[in-house]
Amino acid sequence: MRNKQVKIGFLFDCDGVLIDSEWAYSEIWSRINEEYPTGVDNFAQKIKGTTLSKILNENFPDDITRRKVTDRLNELEQQMKYEMTPGAAHILDSLHKENIPAVMVTSSNKLKLQHLRDELPEFLDFFSCVIDGDMVEKSKPDPEGYLKGAQYAGCLPKNCVVFEDSLQGVMAGKNSGSYVIGVAGTLPASDLQPYSDIVVHSLEDVNLPQLIEILENR
Repeated sequence: MRNKQVKIGFLFDCDGVLIDSEWAYSEIWSRINEEYPTGVDNFAQKIKGTTLSKILNENFPDDITRRKVTDRLNELEQQMKYEMTPGAAHILDSLHKENIPAVMVTSSNKLKLQHLRDELPEFLDFFSCVIDGDMVEKSKPDPEGYLKGAQYAGCLPKNCVVFEDSLQGVMAGKNSGSYVIGVAGTLPASDLQPYSDIVVHSLEDVNLPQLIEILENR
C-alpha cells in the first residue's frame, strides 16, 4: 500500500530520456562545430546536458559568432522530427493515473519546446511543469534546475527521482539530493554509474511500484 502522506515527484530530462533525439543533436552540433570550429575534441559529446548560454559563452568568442551559431541551431532544430523513447509514454501515463507529478527539467529553450509541442501535441500535457534552459541561471551539473523541479512538484528533493542520460545531468541530479536513474544509450552505463543510484537501458526497465516505494521511504 502506498504511503500517500509522503509526496513524491518524478523529474525527467528530455532529450535522450523521453525523446529519441540525442543522435540528431550529435549531428547538429558536429555540423555547427565544422562551420564554426571550437577546437574542442569530441565537442558534440562534451556539451550534452548543457544550456545553450553556457555552450555559447564557453566555446564561441564573440557576439557575432554566438548569434550566428544560435541562428543555425534554431534553423536545424526546426527541421527535427521527434519520437518518444521506448517506455516513455507508459511511465508518463502511469504517473498521471497515480496522480504523481512529473516535471521536465531540460536545457532546451522555449523555441525548441514549441517545436516539440507542434510535433507531439499531447506530450507536454503529461507534465505539471517544464523547467527549461531559460528558467535557470546555472547549467547542469549545478542542481538548480532539479531543485526548482522538486519545488514545483511540491516535494522534497530526496523524495524525487531524476532520470538523466548525460554525465552533466546525473551529476546535477546527485547534487540535488534526489534519487538518480541513469538512462544508458547516449553514454555507456559505466560512465553514468558513479553518479546514479541505478542505471537502466530504457524506461521500459523501470519497476514503477518498486521505485515509488523507494521514494516514499527515503
